[in-house]
Amino acid sequence: MSILKNRTKIIKLTQLNTIQKTLFIGKKYHHFSELASTNEYAKRLLSKSKPLDGTVISTYRQVAGMGQGGSFWESEPDKNISMSVILHPHFINAQEQFILNQAVALGVLDFVKKYINVGAKIKWSNDIYIFDKKIAGILIQNTLISKHIQSSIIGVGININQTIFESDAPNPTSFKLETQKDFDLDELLEMLCWKIETRYLQLKTDATQKLKAEYLENLYRYMEDVLYQLPDGEIFTGRIIGVASFGKLSLQTQKGIQNFNTKEVKFVI
Repeated sequence: MSILKNRTKIIKLTQLNTIQKTLFIGKKYHHFSELASTNEYAKRLLSKSKPLDGTVISTYRQVAGMGQGGSFWESEPDKNISMSVILHPHFINAQEQFILNQAVALGVLDFVKKYINVGAKIKWSNDIYIFDKKIAGILIQNTLISKHIQSSIIGVGININQTIFESDAPNPTSFKLETQKDFDLDELLEMLCWKIETRYLQLKTDATQKLKAEYLENLYRYMEDVLYQLPDGEIFTGRIIGVASFGKLSLQTQKGIQNFNTKEVKFVI
């Protein structure tokens, strides 16, 4: 049985199985009883070896998960899915790497819509919302070599059976809060892998324009005049008209078209 030493304790590897439903994602599958961060474990794997394309690391007890921009990801033990997938998308040009975000976001959205068919949208850049509440987050970390992506870590956190949130996150929700049902985490994790794989294979067939169009069609507040806030507190009205290169959000404002990176602007919800 393998072990991994992290900052606080030694974590035993409790399972080494495969995801049955997929072609390659999860054929190498590490599931831990507890883990600080699935993305950090994936980083260590990549630093020491070349994991198989589609290697999955998961836990239902992630104690130090991180979201976009280093934000803390709250997850009650044994209630939610925390998962990372290691990919080697050498076919993606570094300048076009946001297309991977779009494909993965669509895969997670497809998964959510299978169980919650009303109100699900992709909130730029990598969250899944049910109306105005966050149900899932995605953190993608790419390693580049020359002009292409050498490896990607796809981190996904999804609120499943948690009903009480104690952090200062302003608007969380979960599968159970939305449906009043309990869900089997193992079954959902397998379905999640399949949905992500389906979109990734679509990306490999060079269906980039279709993916980009679907991403916009499913984008939270797309083509709506709503309020946004800058880091200095200024609030302004803008309309999402697209996503520019490197994933910048394109807003039509009174000052014209402005492009924003993550953390340079936020929705007023």
